[in-house]
Formats: sequence, C-alpha cells, structure tokens
Amino acid sequence: MYRSRAMTRAWLVALLLSALPTLQAAAEVRPFPTEFRESQMPVTGGTQYVRVGGKGPAVVLLHGFGDTGDMWEPLAAQLVKDHLVIVPDLRGMGLSSHPEDGYEKAAQARDLVGILDSLKVKQVQLVTHDIGNMVGYALAARHPGRVTAWVVMDAPLPGMGTWQAQLVNPKVWHFNFRGPDVERLVAGRERILLDRFYNDLGGDPAGIDEQTRRHYAELYAIPGAIHNSFGGQFEAFSRDAEENKANFAKVGKLDIPVLAIGGDHSYGASMKTEVQYVASNVEGAVIENSGHWIMEEQPKQAVDLIAAFLAKH
Repeated sequence: MYRSRAMTRAWLVALLLSALPTLQAAAEVRPFPTEFRESQMPVTGGTQYVRVGGKGPAVVLLHGFGDTGDMWEPLAAQLVKDHLVIVPDLRGMGLSSHPEDGYEKAAQARDLVGILDSLKVKQVQLVTHDIGNMVGYALAARHPGRVTAWVVMDAPLPGMGTWQAQLVNPKVWHFNFRGPDVERLVAGRERILLDRFYNDLGGDPAGIDEQTRRHYAELYAIPGAIHNSFGGQFEAFSRDAEENKANFAKVGKLDIPVLAIGGDHSYGASMKTEVQYVASNVEGAVIENSGHWIMEEQPKQAVDLIAAFLAKH
C-alpha cells in the first residue's frame, strides 16, 4: 500500500515536471503563425514593419511602449482563422525604421491610413494598448468611417479625460525622461529600464517571464529605439493633447462600439469611465489578476473578451 502510494506520488511528480516546459513556454513571446507575411511598408520619412495574415473582416492590432507587435501573437493566432489581421510595429519601435520626426499620433494615424490603402482595406476593427490607444484614437476620430469598432486597453489619451491628473502620477515619470544624457545612461541597460516598468506596472512581476523580458530588451537595444520612444513617442504627448482637444471640439464623441479593458491592478473599471469622455457607446471589462501588461499577464482572459466583442461588431 505504502509502495503504491509512493509510486503514485513519483508518477505525479514526473508528470508535473514533464509539463513544466509547456507551461513556461505558454507565457513566452512566440513566432506568429505561418499564415502571416512580413514586410517593411513605406510611410512618411521611413518604413513601418507590418505583419499581415488571414482573410475576412480586417482588424488592426496596435501595441505600446515596453512591447512591440509581438505582444499580439496569442490574439493574432485566434483572429487569423476568420479575419484579415494587420499588426504594425509603431513608428520608431520594434523592427520599424527610426525617423527623427512624425511621432504625433495624428501623423501616425495618417501613416496607418496609407498602409490600409496599400492593402486595399477600407474599414477595420481596432485593438490597441498603451501608446497604441493614442494612435488608435487619432485614427478613429480623424478618419471617420475607417474604424467600425474599437477595443482599448489600459492607458489614457493625451489631453482627454483624466490625462492632466495622470501627469502627476509618479508611475509615469518616464514621460519626461529623455535627452542625450538619458540615452547614454540607458544604453546597454535596456533590460534594467524595462524591468522597472514590468515590475512597477504589472500585477505580479512573475507574470512577465524571463524570455519575454530578454526578448523586448533586445528589441529596445536596437540603435534609435530608446531615442524614438522617449524623444519621439513620449515627447509628442503635449502636442497630441492639444491636437486631441482641438479635434474633439470639432467632432465630439465617437459613436462606434468600444470595449474599454483595464487590468484589476491597474486602470480596472475606471478604464470605461476614461473612454466615455471620448466615446458614447462604451462597454467595460476588467481582467483579473493583471496589471498594465494584460496580454503578457492574462492572455487567455484578454483573447476571449476581445474575440467575443469583435464577433458581435
């Protein structure tokens, strides 16, 4: 009897150990499915790295700082079954080129329109996170008719809602962290910098695994990447705020269906309130046991929510 129990325990331990590589790999950054093709597409003053795969209604996925388009692989792998999925790396980030200007979010939205025109895509559903929210809002607000539905995740919009209050939050110290001396300090220490964001803004630092941290540290060590993030994307926020307020005064709230998602250790349910400042048809959802890095921390919850919302609209 005792021997039988011992053998059973040994078998269970062996089974768990054999499963560990699979469980660990589930959290890692994975290659996109083979249905996707990659290209450098021309935009103002440079090129933008874009993955495209699948057929059906078009959906665009836009990442933010600390990630690249790679973050969307779990969602892209699901949507490519019945959508045309378009996944750019934002301007100056990831594998896109590194122009010196053009980082205003309205300018990036115009570039995105050019990409869609090149792909002969008239309308898209939109899924965005972090800085991707800002580019996505510029696209939806300035190019009406191009976006039919929007999923917006865990970050505010420059000049809108509680933006001004967010600027005094110590967790966004990096909005004004730029300049040549800053870049010299960060050079070769990109992993240390990104770890600070993953640890401070995540629900549980263990939710961002080692392979993911190493992967993005390598991408942000590409020459120009930190410069374009801080001196490009972040530096443009003040201009984005003024442009958003001026455009909102002209066009008012978006009337497309919007799903506003927040991590329960980050924006949570307040993300819906945040987006209601700029849109009139907003649903809200909260990802449990997650901070800001929703696609890394809780990909299954996110994919299930997003896929269901897009299927309705």
